[in-house]
Amino acid sequence: MKKLLLSLIAALGLAAGAHAAGGGMAWDKAPVNITDQASLQNGAKLFVNYCLNCHSAAFMRFNRLKDIGLTDQQIKDNLLFTTDKIGETMKSAIDPKQASEWFGANPPDLTVIARSRAGSGGSGADYLYTFLRTFYRDDTKATGWNNLVFPSVGMPHALWQLQGERGAVFEQRESHGQTEQVFKGWEQISPGSMTPQQYDQAVGDLVNYLQWMGEPAQNTRVRIGVWVLLFLAGFTFIAWRLNAAFWKDVK
Repeated sequence: MKKLLLSLIAALGLAAGAHAAGGGMAWDKAPVNITDQASLQNGAKLFVNYCLNCHSAAFMRFNRLKDIGLTDQQIKDNLLFTTDKIGETMKSAIDPKQASEWFGANPPDLTVIARSRAGSGGSGADYLYTFLRTFYRDDTKATGWNNLVFPSVGMPHALWQLQGERGAVFEQRESHGQTEQVFKGWEQISPGSMTPQQYDQAVGDLVNYLQWMGEPAQNTRVRIGVWVLLFLAGFTFIAWRLNAAFWKDVK
């Protein structure tokens, strides 16, 4: 529990810094639907293939993926790349010391990243959805990449093979006696394996999974909550009628 709280506090600190660095850029609305099992399963596949190389989800176990419709055998055959035990947590394959040398810091744990990144611009899912779709080539950065939502981010574009390489087009404007760069649009440098629409859908699935992973019991909680409210409503009606029957002969 102590480790979870420390991880959440660290993620909240990173979120605040990222939002401040983003200069107040508007976040796009993420197409989140945590009842869509096909989307969650595709998101889990993308997470394991593209995110788990560097980022852990140390408070999420592989066997919990059965909650989104996967069987033990499907998990073993397709998703166990960093361990051979289905009951293990999702630990990254990267060495923390090497990660610190390469990126300047050890990549944060992503178990509750969608919950911790919420801000004035929208939900944490909105932030992640926009962040993963606004990487662009920048040769002045050590990784060769930059991001509109989180300028000078130390993270490279992990999904660039899917999206392709893009450049950001800026124009200079004078504001209050200072020159600032204003984003104008994109230029495609090289194509990816997906069309822009397919890439947006893939990122939507990934973010959907990250949203679900932050609280895997959410669907169960909501489902039980509905039945509890129905029970209370029925019990209230019965109690009301019993009360009326008890007092009807009392003057």
